[in-house]
Amino acid sequence: MSAEFELCPGRKIGGSNPCFIIAEIGQNHQGDIEIAKKMIQMAKDCGADCAKFQKSEIEHRFTKHALERPYTSPHAWGPTYGAHKHHLEFSHQQYRELQQYANDIGIFFTASGMDEMAIEFLHEINVPFFKVASADTNNIPYLEKTAKKGRPMVISSGMQSMETMHCVYQTVKKHNPNFTFLQCTSAYPLPIEHVNLSLIPEFHKEFPDIPIGYSGHETGIHVSVAAVALGAKVLERHVTLDKTWKGSDHAASLEPAELAELVRAIRTVEMAMGSPIKQMLPCEASCHSKLGKSVVARKPLQKGEILTLDMLTVKVAEPQGVRPENIFKLVGKKITENLEKDATITDAMIDG
Repeated sequence: MSAEFELCPGRKIGGSNPCFIIAEIGQNHQGDIEIAKKMIQMAKDCGADCAKFQKSEIEHRFTKHALERPYTSPHAWGPTYGAHKHHLEFSHQQYRELQQYANDIGIFFTASGMDEMAIEFLHEINVPFFKVASADTNNIPYLEKTAKKGRPMVISSGMQSMETMHCVYQTVKKHNPNFTFLQCTSAYPLPIEHVNLSLIPEFHKEFPDIPIGYSGHETGIHVSVAAVALGAKVLERHVTLDKTWKGSDHAASLEPAELAELVRAIRTVEMAMGSPIKQMLPCEASCHSKLGKSVVARKPLQKGEILTLDMLTVKVAEPQGVRPENIFKLVGKKITENLEKDATITDAMIDG
């Protein structure tokens, strides 16, 4: 079983702990702090464990030319990419306000640090864990600086190879034992044939000492529920208040009713995973009493006869007796009383 650690105060992941569900608000708030607060409340109401945003220090994340290029997408919030990104970026004070709001209503709050300076700010405001977006997973200097800060890390694996993930593992493990990898494919929305849930058990084999999770960009909830059944201990899904809103992430996001149903489905599946010990359960007693079979006499038997297999058969009987799987153990044993045809054979009737 994978190692467990405390991802947030009082909330462990891995081992037998329930899946930690992250509602990824990202930038689906449209640059409006009141919408952002409504989304935090929605995440809480739907049963998610954490509301997550994306924090950038824009001039540190992008080059000057990248910010100045024209941006003509139907999702654009400004004439240049820089104007678009600035519209969607909350200030430090607004982040503190959102963090306080989340604290007040009782849901964990964090963000993906999209550059090293963003990580510095998130560290300053004491987020419980750092989320590493797929675009930074192979950014080794960033990973080293982030890992050295000592906070737990949730690391997505989109656009990476398993070879790269081993490099990431070695880089982070040197400085920080508390991290998890999320299986992720970076496409929005994600075609089902490229989800590759089979990588969850593969990650478990490659990295048996850390929890494994799933960051999904597909539509609907079924795949994410399956991910949990396969062992995902952290689940991240984008959320929105309205899939028709402007923004490239909304189409791959869950609306409130879907998020609530996902949380319910995950908790149901976790309960259904149950125990790996196979045994008859108390809840099966009624069915066994009605339908369970026993060894009975195939023909009348005389006291003192030595039993052979052709004297015995298996039927639903009243009362119940020797279990069918023990029929061969009766062969060669002496019966201690007279029995009519179809009489139940019990342990008390057997000599030796």
